[in-house]
Amino acid sequence: MAPKAAAVAKTLKGGKKHGKNGSRIHLKTHFYRTQTLKLPRKGKYAGKSSKAVSRDDKFKIIKSPLTTESAMKKIEDNNTLVFLCDILANKRQIRKAVEDLYDIKALKVNTLVRPDGSKKAYVRLTADFDALDVANRIGII
Repeated sequence: MAPKAAAVAKTLKGGKKHGKNGSRIHLKTHFYRTQTLKLPRKGKYAGKSSKAVSRDDKFKIIKSPLTTESAMKKIEDNNTLVFLCDILANKRQIRKAVEDLYDIKALKVNTLVRPDGSKKAYVRLTADFDALDVANRIGII
């Protein structure tokens, strides 16, 4: 048997499985990618399993009013105030906290979670209250 044929025979029997250039000889029809490093996930904020926000603590639910240019436009055009809120607070808790803190009536509350992990709430006021007056009273404007 020639030396080359002996090497191939040895490879097929389960010996060394490397070719001429050191690459592996694949004997199956499927290619399996090597395992890579799998790191544990790191969330931006605590999920449901963490301690919930107290329903009574309005100061923890409403963190601060937002004073960006777009928030000012909402105040003037849509009679809407914008707040940063606790991530675990729901719309009912936000509505009650705003009504207790600023003595106003909310028509509806829309919320969204920002990419940085904080929650933003748009609180639309009823026709009885003017958002511009409330913003002046709070000290936003």
